[in-house]
Amino acid sequence: MSTSPHTTLRILPSIHEVPRAAWDGLVDEAAVPFLEWAFLAALEDSGSAVPEHGWHPRHLTLWRGPTLVAAAPAYIKDDSQGEFVFDTHWATAAERAGVRYYPKLVVAVPFTPATGRRVLVAPGEDRAALEAELYAGALEFARAEQLSGIHVLYPTEEELPVLEARGFAMRLGVQYQWRNAGYRTLEDFLARFHAKRRNQVRRELRAPQEQGIHVRTLRGDALADVDPDTVYRLYASTVDKYPWGSRLLTRDFFARMLSSFRHRCELVEARRGECLVAGAFNFRAAHVLYGRYWGCFEEHPFLHFNVCLYHPVAEGIAGGLSRFEPGAGGEHKLTRGFEPQLTYSAHLLLHPGLERAVRGFLEHERAAVRGGLPQWRAETGFKGEA
Repeated sequence: MSTSPHTTLRILPSIHEVPRAAWDGLVDEAAVPFLEWAFLAALEDSGSAVPEHGWHPRHLTLWRGPTLVAAAPAYIKDDSQGEFVFDTHWATAAERAGVRYYPKLVVAVPFTPATGRRVLVAPGEDRAALEAELYAGALEFARAEQLSGIHVLYPTEEELPVLEARGFAMRLGVQYQWRNAGYRTLEDFLARFHAKRRNQVRRELRAPQEQGIHVRTLRGDALADVDPDTVYRLYASTVDKYPWGSRLLTRDFFARMLSSFRHRCELVEARRGECLVAGAFNFRAAHVLYGRYWGCFEEHPFLHFNVCLYHPVAEGIAGGLSRFEPGAGGEHKLTRGFEPQLTYSAHLLLHPGLERAVRGFLEHERAAVRGGLPQWRAETGFKGEA
């Protein structure tokens, strides 16, 4: 499918149809680790992001002759599981009106609510022009396949103008993230809190020691002896607690992360003696930590906060990280020094009536999200935020 005399759009049913070096040659720091070839390949090869789970890879690639100049991970979806931008109420409304909502096309990293470039572009190329070409081709593909629309999940703010120019409607979300304000020590961070909140955080920080639990981070070669089954059981221990929980990731996914993606992985362990009681499997870029999969085999007060929040923050300060994104949800993060940050998605529905209804809903939702930001910021407990 040609998009211009200079480039050709190819829509590929597997990441393996793109040479790893060609794909990774487009990745920059803004792309986050989850756009790397090895991560996307692990999702496919492990049986996680596969048609049996509702994910049909249709990766968007632009070529100039034999050279890959732009690419985006994309999937035809049979449902909305694993996206973290919730549109099931749109699907329900569409079905009631007799409009088919699935299948749809999503430009996203499966199961990964982390902001990062959705379109990768080769160095030296006109980024905006190639992004526009790629989305034009995606729209042509969606119409040809009779898909209901295109959804771009967790793009960067920098990518929004091109999407808006192509007719996409913007959606706002909020995540609670830790930002390094030049802290030299954990005490510098704690000093930002009001006294009452600071004392509460200190009590929570003391809990593991009082419980006889030691928390540490394993990374690099220290991960070589970690059993993937242990990490999978931690992950499963969380999703199995909820009636809506589903084991979307397989054991083999974690095995592949620990073998081919170990340089990006970290495991926060909580042990009482030799006994592992809890942990969190995270990912790290050069200056950013991404919290991902928490689990516990024993319940202890404040253990989740220490493993998933306080310990990574302390490590982040020591290691000079600029940001820690612990993932979607969790308003408890606000009172522990994690600040609200906007996230974005972009939506283009091909049914005119559904498009008008969604666009109107998003206009009101954006106003509500922006209106709530001052109150969320006040809840951090930082001095001067109330």
